[in-house]
Amino acid sequence: MSFTIGDLVTRISYQHDILFRITAVTNGTAVLHGEDIRLEADADLGDLKKAHEREVEKHRMKDKEKEDYSFRLFRQDYQLMKEKRTYESTSGYQEPANFFQLPARVLHLDGDRLYLKKCIDLYQRIGLQVHGLYVDEKEMSQEIGHLITKIQPDMIVITGHDAYSRNKGERKDLRAYRHSKYFVDTVREARKIVPNVDQLVIFAGACQSHFESLIRAGANFASSPSRINIHALDPVYITAKVAYTSFMDKVSVHDALRNTLTGDKGLGGIETRGLLRTGMPYIEESDIE
Repeated sequence: MSFTIGDLVTRISYQHDILFRITAVTNGTAVLHGEDIRLEADADLGDLKKAHEREVEKHRMKDKEKEDYSFRLFRQDYQLMKEKRTYESTSGYQEPANFFQLPARVLHLDGDRLYLKKCIDLYQRIGLQVHGLYVDEKEMSQEIGHLITKIQPDMIVITGHDAYSRNKGERKDLRAYRHSKYFVDTVREARKIVPNVDQLVIFAGACQSHFESLIRAGANFASSPSRINIHALDPVYITAKVAYTSFMDKVSVHDALRNTLTGDKGLGGIETRGLLRTGMPYIEESDIE
């Protein structure tokens, strides 16, 4: 059977557990990217099976159900946060709601173009503006400095693909991970510019990433404590929680992970201040002579 870039496949030796797309084929080996999870893997072509249209549709429906459930949870959470902000800004509803909000600036670096598009679509659905850029994981540390200077973000997402390989070393060995080292280097470069973890909030990592190293490097949130796979959209939900929380309040790790699809086995972090700032009075342009 012949395979080409873009084919959707599963691995026979792993009992077809994950749906992948082929991103490269070289000398009988394919490079695979998870269709919905941020995992990169290599596989012999003989170990691959093309996914039938019915299988793909079933997989996508199941994944959409999970995504819709997380989105509903987030909308409920967002509504509660909005009501709290309105209550505090109007002295307990005793004054007119005459305030404005300064949204957080988000920079999202992604090592996968399709995942980046998915994430941007969700950012827009949630109501967040984001500077989204495709950058190869190996080049992120070289790009992050001038991007911070240019965009001056309040929060950075550093993600793409990753994987832990037992054949390359133990779990604590950073060299046993496909891209964790590059994520760590990128976080360190960002922290050279903005050391304060509340002035610049950072999410870093992908599937099975070296969580401990990312946190030590300066990330507020990272993957993956239990070295499991994370969903492509998980970074967006963490970003949204921080972005819509007042800077007067802290975001507990539990609250940040509550709306993600993966939970605390795949994601973790440290207590972090929110990024939303409220001001007053709100003036419409028509009121200005």
